[in-house]
Amino acid sequence: MQIVETSSEGLKRVYQVTIPASTIADRIAGEVARMAPQAKLPGFRPGKVPANLLKKMHGPALHQEALSGSIRDAVDTLVADQKLRPATQPDVTLAEGYAEGQDAKLAVALEILPVIAAPDLSGIKLEKLTVPVSDEQVDEAVLRVAGSAKRFEDAPEGHKAATGDQIVVDFVGSIDGVEFAGGKAEDAAIELGAGRFIPGFEEELAGVIAGEDRTISVTFPADYQAADLAGKVASFACKVKSVKVAGETVLDDEFAKTLGLTDLAQLRGLLRGQIEQETAGLTRTQMKRQLLDTLAAGHDFEVPPSMVEAEFNQIWQQLSDEAAKEEDPAAALAEIEAEKEDYRAIAVRRVRLGLLLSEIGQGNGIEISQQEMSMLVSQAAQQYRPEDRQRFAEYVQSEPMVAAQLRAPLYEEKVVDFLFDKAEVSTREVTREELEAAIEAEDGAAPGHVHGPDCGHDHAEAAKPAKKPAAKKAKAEAPAESGALAEAEAAPAPKTVAAKKAAPAAEEAKPRKVPTKKPAKTEG
Repeated sequence: MQIVETSSEGLKRVYQVTIPASTIADRIAGEVARMAPQAKLPGFRPGKVPANLLKKMHGPALHQEALSGSIRDAVDTLVADQKLRPATQPDVTLAEGYAEGQDAKLAVALEILPVIAAPDLSGIKLEKLTVPVSDEQVDEAVLRVAGSAKRFEDAPEGHKAATGDQIVVDFVGSIDGVEFAGGKAEDAAIELGAGRFIPGFEEELAGVIAGEDRTISVTFPADYQAADLAGKVASFACKVKSVKVAGETVLDDEFAKTLGLTDLAQLRGLLRGQIEQETAGLTRTQMKRQLLDTLAAGHDFEVPPSMVEAEFNQIWQQLSDEAAKEEDPAAALAEIEAEKEDYRAIAVRRVRLGLLLSEIGQGNGIEISQQEMSMLVSQAAQQYRPEDRQRFAEYVQSEPMVAAQLRAPLYEEKVVDFLFDKAEVSTREVTREELEAAIEAEDGAAPGHVHGPDCGHDHAEAAKPAKKPAAKKAKAEAPAESGALAEAEAAPAPKTVAAKKAAPAAEEAKPRKVPTKKPAKTEG
């Protein structure tokens, strides 16, 4: 096989590879020899079909398979001989006019990963901002728990229901005199003012007393999840069976026992731990941004254009999806269009940091164990139906890029932890507000930069461009998992011979919700 480099521009390479006709012919002969012992044909004993007859019968298929295999081997040899580290799948083109019996001439174009000098990790200095948890914060958390665990008692006779009270009602909903599915309930407990039912429903029941019958009229929201009810006026015939008032909650051991705990001290300890865990996450975000800023400031190497383009496309797709949900989609799209180059710079920084973290991890023996990988696959498989989970595991095993994408978030965190251990860290106590302000201040620390590569990292760690446009950009800067770190780990296959796989289908859509309840705020 002959290999000639025909172009070298930055990280782009183009090679002409010539596969001798004899190599392809030998591969065909080997396949015919493998088939012969099992071949059956009328007029011939099993295993005695002449090789030339087999070749004549299966010639086109044998040749295509031999050619594809030869191309695959040729690209592997090219990568090994030239000591290349492909950043993307090689693009292989077979010369026009090729026919069986001729040498196969290929043009192989690819981008390679840059050579990154081993970074000096000895001078990294970080400031760790910590937030002590006060007794007052725990007290507030206990009160919130108590508020969500209200105990209601029967109200005095004749008491008119007010905000904060609970009423127990039977109701039947109808539109134009016709009952609709899901609009009927018995013994429904409704806390007035809680906002759990469609707008106007709870308000119309204010002032009722036990035993009262009341018919109310409400309008379903225009964007209600049940399209057949959206925007329509409905009447609800309600029978109030009882009115209850919130009993006084005594924050003592007995209250804790109603929650399945031993005593109030255990409840306070659990809540303190939750608050500490939450603030620790903010502290890690702040430290990680400092770390990535430090790494970005000290490294400026060329990055593969196709990786940047893929990263940018993901960012742009998410931005466009977010803009389409705004009240004025056209204005939102115009806003992001005006800052397109900021986001392209974010993509460049993401890819550069992803490659740098990958290089640091590989250079220091950081790995994802088989046990950790099995855990990641198992967790990811939960989004599929039980019968599809084994297929998903096999799919991950057969696709190096998919496996790399699953590894990337955990791998990044392990590299970050390694760098934290290497860094000189000073600690300073601050309030939560000061910690959040520090994180926000770092968002615009560097024009066009983002704090962290897209390796499936926590979306909250994405930073905004220096101009600090609309807050929604913080989300958009962290698209779906793909990541330079993942791409750097995977060994791409040539486009012409890469097998196409399909992941198992996602779970079917769930049934619609009971129409008398309004969607949660997070659903829009």
